[in-house]
Amino acid sequence: MTEFTLDLNDDQKQVRDWLNGFAKDVMRPAAAEWDEREETPWPVIQEAAKLGIYSLDFYAQQFFDPTGLGIPMAVEELFWGDAGIALSIVGTGLAAVGVLSNGTEEQIGTWIPQMYGDVDDVKVAAFCSSEPDAGSDVGAMRTRAVYDEAKDEWVLNGTKTWATNGGIANVHVVVAVVDAELGSRGHASFIVPPSTPGLSQGQKFKKHGIRASHTAEVVLDGVRVPGHCLLGGKEKLDERLARARERSAAGATSGGERVRNAAMATFEASRPAVGAMAVGTARAAYEEALEYATTREQFGRPIIDNQGIAFQLADMRTRIDAARLLVWRASWMATTGKPFTSAEGSMSKLFASETAKKVTAQAIQILGGNGFTREYPVERMHRDAAIYTIFEGTSEIQRLVIARTLSGMPIR
Repeated sequence: MTEFTLDLNDDQKQVRDWLNGFAKDVMRPAAAEWDEREETPWPVIQEAAKLGIYSLDFYAQQFFDPTGLGIPMAVEELFWGDAGIALSIVGTGLAAVGVLSNGTEEQIGTWIPQMYGDVDDVKVAAFCSSEPDAGSDVGAMRTRAVYDEAKDEWVLNGTKTWATNGGIANVHVVVAVVDAELGSRGHASFIVPPSTPGLSQGQKFKKHGIRASHTAEVVLDGVRVPGHCLLGGKEKLDERLARARERSAAGATSGGERVRNAAMATFEASRPAVGAMAVGTARAAYEEALEYATTREQFGRPIIDNQGIAFQLADMRTRIDAARLLVWRASWMATTGKPFTSAEGSMSKLFASETAKKVTAQAIQILGGNGFTREYPVERMHRDAAIYTIFEGTSEIQRLVIARTLSGMPIR
């Protein structure tokens, strides 16, 4: 087992510095424009693909880093550049994780390359789980998948919402109900291949933050996908459903037992990465505030000479470093196969996301009236940071997961 370390090796440092350069020289100059346009920044994604940043090879290299620090390190640097553009670059990764978490080796090899495309024809992918009436309550999911045995096809019907890259993706990964009586245990994930009839984009959302990232509804109307598009395969699904029915009949799911399903397997794997996103945004806002505080003068001296400002910056940096440590610990545990016995993944996401909201708000306060204008980036960073406590499990859900894990009780 790889030992936990806080020291990046030479290769990791080289990648970090490379990504930091891309974030500084390519992403930051374009950030305000694409935030205003509220459109997918295809030219920036294209540039990332040319450099090898937006690619399956780069993603796999970081994902399989034996220390577990490849993904959080890379994500932090990109989100330090700009959250909206960064989410457009890494959003495909959530769909990829959905396949990695639930798919067979053949499915992984077939579909993940199609999610990224190539340098000459860049593609994106979407993970579709949330619904208008089923966000945190995954048990309320209504999208149905019915098996047509005669044709060996699954028929999907329903509406998904809050899907990053929804409707514009080359490949959609869709979570649907296959056995409604089993609640969240009766879910499965499906690949919807490119240009499949019946899949369409619904409403595109105009958002408070991360506006350079495309977020939309995905409508599934009689979508037929081949049997091999069921992630994990039908035999594995039938075995899992049979075990779930046996447990239900025996009353084994009462009390505090935590059940796993297709969507939760994906979110558990990605929560530390969301924490890394938050750390990147918080760090960017802190650095802006520190620079401003050391150069802005009031009453004949830099404002950082005032304890009211200096102490805020001290707290900001402390929270950021603590958040990074929680993210790195959870990432290392996930990579080395150590179970989250204390909900360490949720802890990292909870603390880092709350840190990003607090730090970006403090940055605006330090910049005063300037911080409230779009002439300075902390205003945008504060808007972007709001999403971290909401998507992939709200802060309230993270606290619920942590409390249930620690107590073993069915806390509601």
